[in-house]
Amino acid sequence: MNRRSFLQTSALAVPAVALVHTAAAQGAAVPETGAIPMPKSSRPVLLSCKMGMIAGEVGGKKLSIANRLSMAVEAGFDGVDFDEAGGYTAQQVRDAVKESGVFVHNAINHAHWSVRLTDAKEDVRAKARANMDHCIRVSHAAGGSGILIVVGSGGDGPAEEIEERCRAEIRKSLPLASALGQRILFENVWNQMMYDHDKGPEQGPERFIRFVDSFNSPWVGMYYDVGNHWKYGQPGEWLKAFGPRAVKMDVKGFSRAKNRFVEIGGEDDDLPWDQVRKAISDLSWMGWTTAEVGGGDVKRLTVVRQQMEKVFGL
Repeated sequence: MNRRSFLQTSALAVPAVALVHTAAAQGAAVPETGAIPMPKSSRPVLLSCKMGMIAGEVGGKKLSIANRLSMAVEAGFDGVDFDEAGGYTAQQVRDAVKESGVFVHNAINHAHWSVRLTDAKEDVRAKARANMDHCIRVSHAAGGSGILIVVGSGGDGPAEEIEERCRAEIRKSLPLASALGQRILFENVWNQMMYDHDKGPEQGPERFIRFVDSFNSPWVGMYYDVGNHWKYGQPGEWLKAFGPRAVKMDVKGFSRAKNRFVEIGGEDDDLPWDQVRKAISDLSWMGWTTAEVGGGDVKRLTVVRQQMEKVFGL
């Protein structure tokens, strides 16, 4: 089961006004300025859900973006990660954020799985980079601080070759990211890159760290998925090793015993959340944690938020 089907079935922000001239110089489409809502909570660990988790209709009636964003706050989340960025313009998302009063902290375009930065074809990589740039503009328009990307697939070629392909494309987007105050954040996923997909569980994050550090840029980092790599390594140790590179976190439950995703903190979830909490405490880590599990209506979203509060000890 891949992360997209799982969804379907089961800090650094720069004021928009200050960036208008710089953004224009970078060729960015600058949305109209105006008040963007802020998270209501001041706690160091903030809770959000993916936009794709929120029901798209209720009682057969299709919901607007603003309606859906409001459902997340009604369920008790501090904000939303807009993982449907590929389907909307920056202005549409900005308008929905202003209408709903809900904070959007990040943007994602799931086309990164099929239109990849590691593809051997130059035109495909160019399209992948254009998608990435669109997400940067969407996050900036919404008042967010970054984007999540899957950097590619290990099936696209030898490790050194594909890493250099995606590195070259990402570097082309760094001027735009820096102009708009957005971090480009890499997620650790089951894409056969920077870990050994078919080997044992006690692996380390060194290859991810080397990749992030190879940019020598404050505008890149990790969107660390705690559940994805519990199958391969110790999450507390990974988080400590990433240190400030881990800017945001994705959250899902995983059972090593059953080798599948499960409810966050549920009876089948054997992920050592106590180690995660200790790493957060030891690092004085602060930032956004985002659920990436099966969603639904406000009732279901509320359950997920409560699960997150439990595992993070909030």
